[in-house]
Amino acid sequence: MPLARRLAILTSIAGLVVACGTTTGSAAKERGPRLVPLPASVTVNGETFTLGKDVRIAQRTSAGATAASALAKLLRRSTGFAVPIVQGQEDGAIVLEATGGQDLGPEGYRLEVTAQGVSLVADTAEGLFRGVQTLRQLLPAKVESATAQKGPWPIAGVRIEDRPRFPYRGVMLDVARHFFTVAEVKRYIDLAAAYKINTFHLHLTDDQGWRIAIKSWPLLTATGGKTAVDGDPGGFYTQADYRDIVAYAKRRFITVIPEIDTPGHTNAALASYAKLNCDGKARKPYTGTDVGFSSLCTGEDITYRFLDDVIRELAAMTPGPYINIGGDEALSTKKPDYQAFVARVQKIVHKYGKRMMGWEEIGQAAITKDSVAEHWNPDGVEHAVEAAKRGAKLVMAPANHAYLDMKYTKKTPLGQDWAAIVEVRDGYSWDPATIVKGVGEDSVLGVEAPLWTETLKTMRDLEFMAYPRLPGIAEIGWSRADGRSWSDYRVRLAAHGDRWSAQGIDFYRSPQIPWD
Repeated sequence: MPLARRLAILTSIAGLVVACGTTTGSAAKERGPRLVPLPASVTVNGETFTLGKDVRIAQRTSAGATAASALAKLLRRSTGFAVPIVQGQEDGAIVLEATGGQDLGPEGYRLEVTAQGVSLVADTAEGLFRGVQTLRQLLPAKVESATAQKGPWPIAGVRIEDRPRFPYRGVMLDVARHFFTVAEVKRYIDLAAAYKINTFHLHLTDDQGWRIAIKSWPLLTATGGKTAVDGDPGGFYTQADYRDIVAYAKRRFITVIPEIDTPGHTNAALASYAKLNCDGKARKPYTGTDVGFSSLCTGEDITYRFLDDVIRELAAMTPGPYINIGGDEALSTKKPDYQAFVARVQKIVHKYGKRMMGWEEIGQAAITKDSVAEHWNPDGVEHAVEAAKRGAKLVMAPANHAYLDMKYTKKTPLGQDWAAIVEVRDGYSWDPATIVKGVGEDSVLGVEAPLWTETLKTMRDLEFMAYPRLPGIAEIGWSRADGRSWSDYRVRLAAHGDRWSAQGIDFYRSPQIPWD
């Protein structure tokens, strides 16, 4: 790097250290640390707290146990320090406290770093965990390393008060087109949790594969679980595997939403059981990527006995409030049949104490106000509008902005381009409250970043397509609309490349970002 540029960077850093004052919104780019998502309020105090080998985490209440454990694990691994967790208040420590009464909300937190130590306060254990994700970004990038690194370990002096804009901030992973192991799913959950994602939508079934064991219908995995796109190996999760994933996500304050896509996208089920087909003949396994050709037999009682069993078993393993029934691209199901199907399946979902979620097409049926519809189709917003008019909440995942499997450029070796070419700026430059005309902020539950896997086969593929775009969707869901700007975000995001490299993420080095 030329000497002049090095001096300019050092001068800029020095300005950050000595500056004092409150920053909110886009003003954070001038004086605040480069955090993603952007907090609601940041005050830089010019002080520094440096971790030493005797650093401790003081847990004031039992509510801090999960956050304290996560932080200690991170610091022990990368610093090599013992980092004991102690009870009560201690000087010179990282103090975590969740006693309530702070008016910060279920996920809000207050983080203060001075020369004397670190204080992280929240109303809930979840709020403390979200605050820990901010704290780790105040540390050097090497804190993300899997092995012990040399110090020093400075933390910039700040006072941050923060809470999310939307209660739902999700990622979706398609494990039906290509299967991903429990360990790979857990890694994806961890990477998302670092950016305050709180919902994990798991697309478990499609034409190409059925990935969750249903004990009352064992052929779903014995037959339907064997296939994947391009004839690649299939796979499935046992119920113990699924419970393990759910529990792992819960410890990171992430809710798992299982999706069983119906009435279309069902060839794997139709290939497993002949009696689910209207003509009584089992379909051949499918390993292509076409959509819209399959449909459950919506007029037969066997279809609803089948779905009752599937939803019953899933609901028993899923502590979260939602069961997702899919509902997209049901091109082989007539509209009246589709509407009747959704209404009937909705009753099954309610029967087992859950709320129904589905893609925006469910808005054309008589869905109840406790339902959630997910907008995905930039050319089909009328169904999202219908859902909102029925009183349902919307999750915004427009394919031309939020689909992580869209190519970055025409030359990207992975992904698709049917919705759009989605560079980092395209993924960031939209707002959930204005993306669909006729659906305002009051109807929006949150945002989601889906990752479809027709072309993605490995964890490396997932990470390359998700990063650096996933953090932008997370910020859209978390940060105030009036505080976000592309010019600010691209500078803040640039600091995260070193963090991803330390974690072994092979991310896309977009030319739109001035990487450190």
